[in-house]
Amino acid sequence: MLTNAFPDDYFAPEGSEESSPAAKSVREPKQQSPEKLEQRAKNVMLHQLSRQAKSEHQLREVLIKREIPAEIIDKVITRFTEAGLIDDRQVAQTIAHTRRATRGLSSSAIKRELAQKGISAEIIESTLAVFAAEDELATAISIATRRIRSLAKFEPDVRKRRLLGFLARKGYPGSVAFAAIKAAETEIIA
Repeated sequence: MLTNAFPDDYFAPEGSEESSPAAKSVREPKQQSPEKLEQRAKNVMLHQLSRQAKSEHQLREVLIKREIPAEIIDKVITRFTEAGLIDDRQVAQTIAHTRRATRGLSSSAIKRELAQKGISAEIIESTLAVFAAEDELATAISIATRRIRSLAKFEPDVRKRRLLGFLARKGYPGSVAFAAIKAAETEIIA
């Protein structure tokens, strides 16, 4: 005689009454105490901060995704800020200097990136005030000069068009890009 190896409600639809209470308890998340949720929030934030410096906004989003209640998020973020572990100004300065030095990004591109990370407009403006317009032109000339060497085999019009697109993707306005291209071409000719 054949016996059924599956329980009667094994193939029952999820929302049906045939679902067993045991199956329902598996699907419902357990309610955790506020102390455990706070400890979990602290652990998540410490893990995130050990990997990379993050803004308060970024950390808040991570905790929201982890389904931590808002009052616990506020409490933990306040404690971490008071301890100096969260500092949006320091994060902004680090990102700005790194992006300028390694990628050659313009102030407008850096400003966009910082805004996406949830840094306040006041902090962004004070951070970018360090970069002068002359510094931006010098950076654009530097990266255009490096790039023009690899484009030397192309016609002058093609070279200019490609350099203009390259500098535009870095966030430089047209006037700065054209001045950088002109300076880079004079260096390569000389």
